Amino acid sequence: MKAEQDEDLLEEDSPQENGAETNQYSSVSPPSSPVAQDEPFSTYFEDKVAIPDNVSQMFSFRKLWAFTGPGFLMSIAYLDPGNIESDLQSGAKAGYKLLWILLGATIIGLLLQRLAARLGVVTGMHLAEVCNRQYSTVPRVMLWVMVELAIIGSDMQEVIGCAIALNLLSVGRIPLWAGVLITITDTFVFLFLDKYGLRKLEAFFGFLITVMALSFGYEYVVAAPDQTELLKGMFIPYCAGCGSVQLEQAVGIVGAVIMPHNIYLHSALVKSRDIDRKNKNEVKEANKYYFIEATIALFISFLINVFVVAVFAEAFYGKTNNDMNQKCNETGLLPSDLFPRNNETLQVDIYKGGIVLGCIFGPAALYIWAIGILAAGQSSTMTGTYSGQFVMEGFLNLRWSRFARVLLTRSIAITPTLLVAIFQDVKHLTGMNDFLNVLQSMQLPFALIPILTFTSMKSIMNDFANGMVWKISGGIVILVVCAINMYFVVVYVTALHSVLLYVLAALLSFAYLCFVGYLAWHCLVALGISCLDFGSRMQLSRHTDIYLLTDMDTDTG
Repeated sequence: MKAEQDEDLLEEDSPQENGAETNQYSSVSPPSSPVAQDEPFSTYFEDKVAIPDNVSQMFSFRKLWAFTGPGFLMSIAYLDPGNIESDLQSGAKAGYKLLWILLGATIIGLLLQRLAARLGVVTGMHLAEVCNRQYSTVPRVMLWVMVELAIIGSDMQEVIGCAIALNLLSVGRIPLWAGVLITITDTFVFLFLDKYGLRKLEAFFGFLITVMALSFGYEYVVAAPDQTELLKGMFIPYCAGCGSVQLEQAVGIVGAVIMPHNIYLHSALVKSRDIDRKNKNEVKEANKYYFIEATIALFISFLINVFVVAVFAEAFYGKTNNDMNQKCNETGLLPSDLFPRNNETLQVDIYKGGIVLGCIFGPAALYIWAIGILAAGQSSTMTGTYSGQFVMEGFLNLRWSRFARVLLTRSIAITPTLLVAIFQDVKHLTGMNDFLNVLQSMQLPFALIPILTFTSMKSIMNDFANGMVWKISGGIVILVVCAINMYFVVVYVTALHSVLLYVLAALLSFAYLCFVGYLAWHCLVALGISCLDFGSRMQLSRHTDIYLLTDMDTDTG
């Protein structure tokens, strides 16, 4: 059987079907479950969205509308409470000077999301499923654990963000732990909206994005930032007078924008459209429209992020704790222990930011800010749950009932989040957010390296495999992003000032780098560096990019 698969992979001519050239995707067809299923299995899409087939022009708004949805759900990760906190800290610490970093990180994110969408469209499998087929058992399990850690970290930020928003809206009457329980409960309810139709679920996410745009847009209009300084900060890659604080914040922006589990999510969401993958033209068309949709979605998310940066740059940049005490004493909104009475630079997070917005612009600004944070947290919590389901199903080949899968996915993050909510004060959560950003930064290679590896393998992508330009630029982008985020990790660890933690970090770093090196080795071979293709498992010298396919799982059925 294996010999027949290898022979098929080495065929040079694509078969013809109904007069159209078709792609050989049989080598990466979804693995069958070892247990026979009585009913169709689905997570996010039971009925696929039909694509209009009677449109002949090169660009059609009808077709774009049919493909619209997955990109906007993916863009939610660029608007989660972790990103919002990174934005407000960027504005408060560096003014408008780091907007060009935000723009660059969003563009890099778009290019990576393009790779994720193409993998899902071309193969009919999402990234976790392809990893299941291509990596052996130990690396696959390790990958699953790493991605799961990233999802847990992101989920904690999102749930805590919702709890903070509920605390602000209730004027402190809803404690943090109660807000966590409310968020977890209503997430269960909202997740089953797709039972009423996939398009209704996507419309609900569109509504939440609209709420965020209106809420943060209101703050932007009220703050009335300097447009000239804003444009200079966005398009001039320079940071005059910046020091280590601004450098760390710049690294934090990249780590907050590019999230590992979002690559897995997007590659799965694009499977919700009814595309004939045997028809090369349909696959090409789907890739085009998905890229356009993702560009529009990330442009909107970028504008919302700019709103937050600009508001805090205009209102809080260069301000001290005493300045805020004096302002808030006039309104009575400031808790007595929120800011110390000194002339140190103002430190803000989502909670403190809402309070000081109310102090400066009035109570309406506080409540509108909280509504925006609630929409951001609720929407990203739902997409994070979908990410967890796709990752578990792909890596572990789970075939549980829908309710059991949602319950398991949500339960993974409930315990640590509840512990934080019970034992941590809502006024002192900045340190936890920094730790979670570091945790997610460390997981980035475990999404970026596999997506570049598999989209560069002609045996998987056929005519849609990455060309030389994409291979080189993708490799450079991944190296830069990983280096930036590793710097973020080093800065965080060195600030701990504990010899024991240094030793523990060194041991974990060694194991971590070994695994990253293993994935990078596979990636380099897939990119065509044949001199690294050695060992008994790589005998197919004619096509070094298919070496992984000779090592398919024997335990998948």
